[in-house]
Amino acid sequence: MLNKLIVLAALLLPACLANAHQYKAGELQIAHPWSQELPPNAPTVAAYFVIHNEGKTADRLLSVDSPIADVAQLHEHIMQNDLMKMQQVPSVEIPAGGEVTFAPMAYHVMLLNLKDRSLLSDGKRFPLTMHFEKAGDVTVEVSVQKQAPDAMQAHVHTQ
Repeated sequence: MLNKLIVLAALLLPACLANAHQYKAGELQIAHPWSQELPPNAPTVAAYFVIHNEGKTADRLLSVDSPIADVAQLHEHIMQNDLMKMQQVPSVEIPAGGEVTFAPMAYHVMLLNLKDRSLLSDGKRFPLTMHFEKAGDVTVEVSVQKQAPDAMQAHVHTQ
């Protein structure tokens, strides 16, 4: 009987992990890290997620990195002279008791000089490590999807 339970647990573990899309670092929760599947010749890829700060003090996302790219940068979209423009930012504040959404046309992570394209097709995952000022480092698994999750398609850009 014990062997059957062990086998059952081993079979269910990947399904549980596949659905675990929340990560914690100190008072921060990182929810739903994802990236959109792009054509094989795309020179860059973006990663998105939501950071919730349950703490009473602000924190700051200082940088990110991933083994699939030589360079990972924090970016934001801003309106400038009636044009939407993407620019790199040095860090992103995560307000106390608040959240910041990384989504298309908002904050996002740009991965440049891609090294491992094998992890960039629908259904695959790749690691992304976030470096926070107070909460420290947390590595998440970014889920590659054909299209944005429903919750992200109507995001609210919060700072």
